[in-house]
Amino acid sequence: MPEEKNKTEETKEEKPAEMKPADLKIGSGGKAEEPMGNNSFPGGKFSGKRMGDNQGRKTKNKRRGRDRDEKRDEFEQRVLDVARVTRVMAGGKRMSFRVCVAIGDRRNKVGLGLGKGADVTMAVNKAVNKAKKNLVEVPTVNETIPHEIYSKAGAAKILFKPARRGRGIIAGGVVRTILELSGVRNISAKILGTNNKINNARCTIEALKKIKKVELKNKDEKSAKEDKK
Repeated sequence: MPEEKNKTEETKEEKPAEMKPADLKIGSGGKAEEPMGNNSFPGGKFSGKRMGDNQGRKTKNKRRGRDRDEKRDEFEQRVLDVARVTRVMAGGKRMSFRVCVAIGDRRNKVGLGLGKGADVTMAVNKAVNKAKKNLVEVPTVNETIPHEIYSKAGAAKILFKPARRGRGIIAGGVVRTILELSGVRNISAKILGTNNKINNARCTIEALKKIKKVELKNKDEKSAKEDKK
């Protein structure tokens, strides 16, 4: 009997000490939580605040990148013509799309590009990149062209004439869209040749290249000439 009592006393001594309610931290859900060490998130090196700061920096950098892209894309795009074309290969016909795009900033700069691709979006992107490489500056005087122009490209023939303020753009088809993008507000145009959109667009660009810059004279010189007349 005394030996059994000794065994029971030894087992009682080996039991771990129970956690007191003062040592435990009660969370929001009412459950007891153990105290966190230095390596845990809230109290350690990798705290939640620092992680939040990094996420904020990433979002700011993304916003800055978007703003830069918006600033770069100052040109307005207009799709002039979309056509599905085929190319004969050894295995058969291969389909693709041809797109003609005109771009302009409405501040005397305009460009024309032609692109091909398996998808319409690919063709548009190619055409826009080509148009940005071939920009044309259009000199204007009082929101119109300084002199009359006649241009011919292939079978396309176009005649441009200056117009007074308030007349607007008197033109049709592809010529009208290109003149709107170029920033010319008062002009009269006439297509004299073919109705092919791509040829007419090329002819308009060639005509805008032929425009000569005119320097405006002072009012005193103009008034002196009028008095002599």
